Amino acid sequence: MKMRRMYRERLTFCLLMVSLVFTSACSGGTSANTEGNSAGKKVIRISIGTQDQTINTATGGSVIREEKLLEKYLPKTGKYANVEYKIEWSSYTSGPPITNKMLANQIDIGMMGDFPSTINMTTFQAKGNGVKTLYIASLGSSSTGAGNAVLVPKDSPARTLADLRGKEISVPFGSAAHGMLLKALKSEGLDPEKDVSLVSQAPEVGGSNLKTGQIAAHANFVPFGELFAYRGFARKIFDGAQIGTPTFHGVLVRSDFAKENPEVVVAYLKALLEANKMFREQPEAIATKVEQWSGVEREVVYMFLGPSGLQKLNPTIGQVNFDALKNSVVTLKQLGKMDASVNPDDVTKWADDSYLRQAMKEMGLNYDEVAKAEGFTIAGEDAQTKEPINNPKMAAQIWVKGEDKVINFASITNMFTMLKSLKADGKKAVGAMFVHDQTTGWKLFAENSFYVQNGKEVAAFLTEKEAQAFAEKSGAKVASFQSLQQSIAQANPASILVGTR
Repeated sequence: MKMRRMYRERLTFCLLMVSLVFTSACSGGTSANTEGNSAGKKVIRISIGTQDQTINTATGGSVIREEKLLEKYLPKTGKYANVEYKIEWSSYTSGPPITNKMLANQIDIGMMGDFPSTINMTTFQAKGNGVKTLYIASLGSSSTGAGNAVLVPKDSPARTLADLRGKEISVPFGSAAHGMLLKALKSEGLDPEKDVSLVSQAPEVGGSNLKTGQIAAHANFVPFGELFAYRGFARKIFDGAQIGTPTFHGVLVRSDFAKENPEVVVAYLKALLEANKMFREQPEAIATKVEQWSGVEREVVYMFLGPSGLQKLNPTIGQVNFDALKNSVVTLKQLGKMDASVNPDDVTKWADDSYLRQAMKEMGLNYDEVAKAEGFTIAGEDAQTKEPINNPKMAAQIWVKGEDKVINFASITNMFTMLKSLKADGKKAVGAMFVHDQTTGWKLFAENSFYVQNGKEVAAFLTEKEAQAFAEKSGAKVASFQSLQQSIAQANPASILVGTR
């Protein structure tokens, strides 16, 4: 309770400072985006704030920056014929610092999740003196909330949220993960105010405390729910997808910048569209580059943004995004962090997709067709049997360390058979193995999943509870990764040659 009071005091102080910064920044009434240089050219500053570690912002941030895509599309004719562009990039670990910089007119285009976006846009509406922030495009998103997660130390006895009763749980306050955690606790019959102690911790602090066992559990957003588990010091016990509340990261722009430089905003969105295309066409190669730029392992990047990934890369703005924003408004009001006058039904007014529609038109794309496009799923043929992969939910994958391509399989059984050959080879190490939840299709790390084996058919599940329910219906038993590996190895003693697609 003491920590909660301290947080409220810090929050009040921070909000006051934001207000003072904003008042100071806006009092002059001049634009910080346009100036002249010694050669007499007009200089347009384009300041972009991203979150490199939050990898579902990659196609709006690091990919555009490192591949020089914005420079490729910036207008150079007409009123832009005698213009020099001053492009400034900055990266942050969360959304609030980007909002502060946007308030101070130091960032023109910013990327953040649904909860920080809600705070950003409502703050501008209340204190913007005519300046707003516009939601102009979507980045990585999940209609179910996949990406947010609750983790415990690897050796913790906790298996469910109910096991955390009376314990201390950390989460970045005001984030989408915070909203997810509150709903998740209530779904398990826990009162967030009485049954657990919530403290605010940034991802790097929460991760460190998980590693040293100083916290019972930590909740976080993309990519930390999978990253900490992949690095071996934490274990996921709850996925945001289990509560079914959508989440996304989006692109916001200051309205004054967009009004003064609409062609520049369109150019940025063209760059975003090309970055999305690059991920679809060469997911392993781009994931490998994103690892270099963000420090997040390529296997985790691929898990979120590759085929059948946890996050969908669709730039359009649709009902799923508005539902996420509505949930943000409702939850933030319940937490007392948003003015009661904010109407959840007004979230549709925050979006302006006209710039994205223009970008698509100029690139020969149809907005409505892109909006309705199916997700990017695993396809092709099984690396072992050459059979077609017709059911992505049953598919499995191995990414061998040092290899450029992921190996695809039509079944989990085939993946385990190949795994035996890889281990027998001894020269190749597995970077990651992926399977998919039988019911939902969510991408899972194979070693952290639960299985039900019925003859030659194997199904994977996110939770032991769901696996048990499926096993009871089919008259089978739940198996761990290790026990299933032994079972399939005994049933398939012959060695299989390793191949790649």
